Amino acid sequence: MKLLVCSLVPLLLVACQLVLASDAEELPEIGGQKAIKLTRKAVSTTQPEFTSITVLPGRGMTVLQITANFPGKGEVDVLASPSLAEAAQILNHEDNEIGAKAWSLGSAFLVPYPNRIRGKLSEDGKTLTTEWQGHKLTLPANNIGKLPTAERHAMHGLIVRSNTDGLAVEHVKGGEEVTGVIHAGDFGGHWLSKTDLMFTIRLTGDAVDATVEAQNVGEVNEPMAIAWHPYFNIPSGDRTQAKLHIPASKMAEVDGYDNVFPTGKVLPVEGTRFDLRAPGGKALGSEFFDDNWSHIDWKDGAATVEVIDPAAKYGVKIQGLSPQIKAIQVYAPVAKQFVAVEHQYNFGDPFGKEWGKIDTGMVTLKPGESTKWHVRIKVFVP
Repeated sequence: MKLLVCSLVPLLLVACQLVLASDAEELPEIGGQKAIKLTRKAVSTTQPEFTSITVLPGRGMTVLQITANFPGKGEVDVLASPSLAEAAQILNHEDNEIGAKAWSLGSAFLVPYPNRIRGKLSEDGKTLTTEWQGHKLTLPANNIGKLPTAERHAMHGLIVRSNTDGLAVEHVKGGEEVTGVIHAGDFGGHWLSKTDLMFTIRLTGDAVDATVEAQNVGEVNEPMAIAWHPYFNIPSGDRTQAKLHIPASKMAEVDGYDNVFPTGKVLPVEGTRFDLRAPGGKALGSEFFDDNWSHIDWKDGAATVEVIDPAAKYGVKIQGLSPQIKAIQVYAPVAKQFVAVEHQYNFGDPFGKEWGKIDTGMVTLKPGESTKWHVRIKVFVP
């Protein structure tokens, strides 16, 4: 069921609808497709377990919600996100044509590029042009900072308004799994070749696994990067004492927290506020972050970030499992009770001349080639 064939799609859709119909709650349509909720019952009386995931196939397979049961405490929201009804209102009626509202809730997938890309702005300000290996790319200029000096730029990929084909929900050992395909083509004329994206999102008691495989189904080479944008909840509501652990020795300098454009310098974190390598993490306090860490210390095949809420006796591990993951972007605004942890292939502005000869993490896919991004989430009592 990993490789979904068109002739099987009707059967798979029926299977999916049967699973949806078994849910007690009525699931709304968001982006023209019904939300999907994977569920399982917690069985442990001593260990925390995942209990549900809510996915939006009509919005690029965005993971809207994840819940986990903590014995003695009950169900906890792992992601900071609105209810399904609220999300339906926001995404169906309040969003813009780009679909940018999807970046601000749950966890949207970011393909074929996460983060920011700069370029030459068109006269109408709607698009910008950049260059990759001598080829021009014209992208939506869909984001801008708030200051008078802000520069319009492209941000967070091209699939947050995509529908998903061939949906299938299956029982797996200890839980459930949903698969689907986005036939992204040339991403609305913005990319060099054609791409298929295969999604697998699995719920078990021990972990939530999300994988995205991108395959070049066109005729020319193309750049590719994959990430997501999960807002991890701080259940106690006390952000100041929440701790963050990032196993990375360097970070990318930026021009400030409005544009957040890289300068091309990759600096050591040692002795700075960006050094979050201590076991058990460092308290967020009043620190703001919107930064890109690199030179990751992989342990047991994983790039593991931890968000720990001591007051709630709650912790979550976010494990990057794909060797192509070169950077970890973290967004942690002071006034919000979440930390966004984005395992991604690339640095910000990956095509920018500021990087010189530095490998910025974009993967080159030749026709027929594919790349897979894989991240696993675990919850624990610190």
